[in-house]
Amino acid sequence: MTEQMHIPVLLSETLDHLNLKAGNTVVDCTLGLGGHSLEILKKIGKSGHLITFEQDEDNLKIANSKFEASTTADRRNSKIGAQITLIHDNFETLSEHVKEPVDAILFDLGLSSPHVDDPERGFSFKNDGPLDMRFDKRQSLTAEKVVNSYKEKDIADIIYEYGEERRSRIIARKIVEERKKEPIKSTARLAEIVKETIRGKSRLHPATCVFQALRIYVNRELEVLEKALDQAINLLKPKGRIVVISYHSLEDRIVKRKFKYYAQDCICPKELPVCQCNFQKKLYILTKRPIISTDIEVKKNPRARSAKMRVAEAL
Repeated sequence: MTEQMHIPVLLSETLDHLNLKAGNTVVDCTLGLGGHSLEILKKIGKSGHLITFEQDEDNLKIANSKFEASTTADRRNSKIGAQITLIHDNFETLSEHVKEPVDAILFDLGLSSPHVDDPERGFSFKNDGPLDMRFDKRQSLTAEKVVNSYKEKDIADIIYEYGEERRSRIIARKIVEERKKEPIKSTARLAEIVKETIRGKSRLHPATCVFQALRIYVNRELEVLEKALDQAINLLKPKGRIVVISYHSLEDRIVKRKFKYYAQDCICPKELPVCQCNFQKKLYILTKRPIISTDIEVKKNPRARSAKMRVAEAL
């Protein structure tokens, strides 16, 4: 893995909006290969504390080696010196591991470079590999299990809900027909089935939305994002910042809705003449519209094309 293969998305914008200072405590909920975290460390200095979450063990090892190159460290899945804490877990467990208020929290959602580049991970149909799609290889559910054992209606619902694919029923029917002949075990075979089912020209491969849907479902991405955002917002110190970078409309919709919820003064039904909820407003939204990548960044890093950043500050 070279540095050129992993370019942090919206890096300068992220650092600016996290508003970091020496001595800050920061949580990177999506460590990946450590691109954002390495730059955060420079901002918070030796007196700061960086807490990172990463459910992919391979990514964790790569990021760990980068940290070790820049600071005194050990190899345990705990504290690296006094400056960095590595947590091999899903960020839905945020409040279980982080007990004290923090100055900033970052979520850079979506796939990291190795997920796309390594055929064995089964995230991409560009190179043939097993239908896996697990971020955390300790979990039992894989995309292969969904495709080969779920009912036709359930597969259709997954493709429609998480892939926003209106032809989901046709695709699910074809998948069930084909698996009766032979189990569907590879990314190439699934992509071929979808391509045979969907006719017509498109700038995207016909299987793009199906693969997105399966990945989101297998890893419970939207469910854990909902939970983690609640925890993150409640962990921020006053004036603390939360930055979320999303890559598709389903994620962005959740972030937008969650920020809006915590930025209101009252959650009572509109028909009530007097507020009775005693709701405490927690956030001020700093980005009325999401920040997107410049043309220059997209040219250098095509993954940045779909990135949307939303930022809020705790009251």
